[in-house]
Amino acid sequence: MLTEESAAGARPASAAAARAALLGACAAVLLAGCATSSYVLQAAGGQFAVMHERVAIAEVVADPKTPQEVRRQLEQVQAARDFASRELGLPDNASYRSYADIGRPFVVWNVVAAPEFSVTPEHWCFPVAGCVSYRGYFHEQAAHAFAYQMRTRGLDVFVGGVPAYSTLGKFADPVLSSMLRYGDDGLAATMFHELAHQLLYLKDDSAFNEAFATAVEDAGLERWITYQGGGMRIREYRDDQEREAVAVRMFAATRTQLAALYATHLPAAEMRARKHELLARLVAEIRALEYREKVTYPLYDQWIAQGLNNAQLASVATYYECVPGFQRLLAEEGNDLPRFYTAARELSKLPRAQRHARLCAEPEPGEQGTR
Repeated sequence: MLTEESAAGARPASAAAARAALLGACAAVLLAGCATSSYVLQAAGGQFAVMHERVAIAEVVADPKTPQEVRRQLEQVQAARDFASRELGLPDNASYRSYADIGRPFVVWNVVAAPEFSVTPEHWCFPVAGCVSYRGYFHEQAAHAFAYQMRTRGLDVFVGGVPAYSTLGKFADPVLSSMLRYGDDGLAATMFHELAHQLLYLKDDSAFNEAFATAVEDAGLERWITYQGGGMRIREYRDDQEREAVAVRMFAATRTQLAALYATHLPAAEMRARKHELLARLVAEIRALEYREKVTYPLYDQWIAQGLNNAQLASVATYYECVPGFQRLLAEEGNDLPRFYTAARELSKLPRAQRHARLCAEPEPGEQGTR
């Protein structure tokens, strides 16, 4: 996901605290760094706005003006948050003990871009975060403006809304109103994912970070549902996971085929035509899967409506390419999460190529990555 928040506690108590928070956003905000003044300003302003809205969850629950459904969800959050530290070994800190109503469907919008004939995403490098494969904006219009710049360079681009982000434990992250729309299980899963980022995060390796957090999210959610006695929910969850895995494999296969195509260095017109054929085939496969399973994939449907391209396939790879490797590692450690965390930390000490060889799919031919 994304990164950096400021100040532990619900709201800054003074103007000095507010100034300190803004300085912290410039110095440590991972989604911005201090690369460009305009980017830093929007990041710092967005951080401050989120910070300013935070209220302790206990206060929100006790407030008679709080809508009943929000109160119920936040009570579930409190239980899941305690479970995360007690049973999953995730950090026990002030994160997700407060709530911020941000008044919009997403907290940030990510921009992902890739060359027309490459499935390796562009990377942007910042002092604290290292190199990441997206840029996050607190205002949707700003994200689309940056996306337009990337398109004028001939890149494949997509803009996607993000419901939550992590500060990697540096500050107290709030539960955001944008997270509530995903229901109880989705909310718990998002929280487990973001807390996993606080546990282990590597500069310059988005694929490792997101796959680790996704593996923790999946294992944590299954245990949370089981703990609550949700027998039917756990079956539905596993069915959903399998259907998602089928779709992800379709995207991965198309990404591999495109990488092989781009490695041929055919004339641009011919390469472009073959690219469109492969993407059209992927759309047909997704539609057939939806029809066969009588399900929909809202995210993929949005991508299809926008027009599939390399950036979207690169995004899927960032989040899922290394997940099977982490799941194998968890199984090797007897499904013991503390042992799994230790093993993952040991792997994180290896050079990038070695840890990816251990955890992730083999790199596609002709894809060397960008920095």
